Amino acid sequence: MRKSVYMLLAMLLAAAMVLAACGNNGGNASSSGNNSSSSSSGSSSQSSGGSSSGGSSDSGSSNEVVEVVLSGWGASPEEEELLQQTLDEFMAQNPNIKVKYEVIADQYQDVINTRLIGGEGPDVFYLDSSEAPKLIASGALEPLDDWVAQTPDFDLADFEEPLVNAFRGEDGKYYGFPKGYSTLVMFYNKKLFAEAGITEPPKTWEEFAEAAKKLTKGKDVYGYGVAPEAARQMYMVEAFGGKFIDENGRAAFATPEALKGLQLIMDMRHNDKSAGQASDVGTGWGGEMFGQQKAAMVFEGNWAIPYLLNNFPDLEFGTAELPTVNGKKGTMAFTVAYVMNKDSKNKEAAWKLLSFLTGKEGMKIWTSKGFELPSRKSVAAELGYDKDELRGAIVAGGAYATPWQGGKYLPIIANNFNNQFVSAFLGDQSLEDAMKLAQDTANKEIDASQ
Repeated sequence: MRKSVYMLLAMLLAAAMVLAACGNNGGNASSSGNNSSSSSSGSSSQSSGGSSSGGSSDSGSSNEVVEVVLSGWGASPEEEELLQQTLDEFMAQNPNIKVKYEVIADQYQDVINTRLIGGEGPDVFYLDSSEAPKLIASGALEPLDDWVAQTPDFDLADFEEPLVNAFRGEDGKYYGFPKGYSTLVMFYNKKLFAEAGITEPPKTWEEFAEAAKKLTKGKDVYGYGVAPEAARQMYMVEAFGGKFIDENGRAAFATPEALKGLQLIMDMRHNDKSAGQASDVGTGWGGEMFGQQKAAMVFEGNWAIPYLLNNFPDLEFGTAELPTVNGKKGTMAFTVAYVMNKDSKNKEAAWKLLSFLTGKEGMKIWTSKGFELPSRKSVAAELGYDKDELRGAIVAGGAYATPWQGGKYLPIIANNFNNQFVSAFLGDQSLEDAMKLAQDTANKEIDASQ
């Protein structure tokens, strides 16, 4: 059994290294799918309080101090400070547990996979929802249902259901709990809306398309600033009953149902001339495009709020839930969980840490400044985010969002989708031809990898 686990992890690592060699999109949260955190250069680790005996016994059995290693990727100084406050509070309440927090700044998932294969993985670590299915399938993670059963006040029902379900395995067990999240919402320019005579944000796609036409000013200002990538379009594929990935883990976005949702974006681009991507106006991503007022509306997440407030303080903007498509609410959710290494030597202490970080008290500290939003409904309500002028729409989407996730072959499928969808967006081929090519190529690559 263990041998098969190592072999599967080795194959995962090999695939990840191939993908990494092909480059990435710059790593900002708007395009990578990670919610509010961004990578920093270099790597570092830091010990957080207490002293360590170097032992491996469970916490609570004696006065011996147990060290628990927590790994994550880099974040802003403000986020690092909030995490440190959360860890300090945990250690104050659990003086016999020392938390060593380690930042893995580059190639995070590759490093984690390598360490797990080598038996040197951290006790607790971050796991993005897009990476969860293949790591759960590898057997490297500790199932958490029994630990939850021993912790009556953990309150599993308090999590937004789509977010917590993103970390359930095919066996129905939970392998992680989300530390926070963001959904996509519509950011809209209040000044440009007023100039165009638009009194409120559009609620349906039809209203949205009409508003975008009114807001477009040639090629200088687009009504809609699009991010033409899988991480933003999966919910559009599903709007008319289509599937991005089928029950066998294969690409399935070339069906008539899937194309119907994607065609709405193509119509705005090619017929209405009201949709453009960031590079069309010399910007790097949707937040910058919107901040420079080269797009009147963009679909972005919580990460864009501090960016806009800090870099464009005079910009008058609001947020709203995404317009309904085919009469249905929809959006994407980007979430990261804390998970436990199945081979941890300190599982009791690791669970105490994990349950504190994802529990009501720890989550309240971590999300108190709004850099990341709480995945627990009670914490979001206590901190007032559900009624917040800018973040309320983000919170509302948590109940019905589609998590950015798609089985263990998601990187292959998303890469092929992105290449061909952009080609269709630029007018190089029809949407139908582009999606058929992307689907066929992805599935051939999946077959070849087995």
